[in-house]
Amino acid sequence: MGSLWEYILVFILAATPWFELVTVIPLGILRGLNPAIVVILAFIGNFSTIVLVIYLFEKIKNFIASKKGTIKDNGKRQKRAKKIWNKYGFPGLALFGPLLVGTHISAFLGLSLGATKRWTLLWMTISLALWGIVFGIASYYGIETIKHFIYK
Repeated sequence: MGSLWEYILVFILAATPWFELVTVIPLGILRGLNPAIVVILAFIGNFSTIVLVIYLFEKIKNFIASKKGTIKDNGKRQKRAKKIWNKYGFPGLALFGPLLVGTHISAFLGLSLGATKRWTLLWMTISLALWGIVFGIASYYGIETIKHFIYK
């Protein structure tokens, strides 16, 4: 079942950029934690920091600009995100972003490219829920299949 601390760690790591729910869900399930609880906690953890990014967007953007002078559009992840934006719009960035550039970067870049806060919140919620369920199911059945072959 797992200790309370392990579930708290799932929440914290899911809220952390570059760990996020895409990484935390398979690790939590591999650890033997309850898959449903892992998916829910990972969603809530990742969602909570996405909400912070959305509502603190202007302050974050100004902070980055003050440190770097201007926000440059030359990073590998930014180029990938902009390519997705140009081809699929914000829904595409929100849905593909967690796999390609991360959820926090997807939300921030979407806002930078003109998406509204409301639109960003809606599509990031859909994306997090979708990927949480997909990774939860894939991790659970993938790990169970591997166990079946190892312990057969």
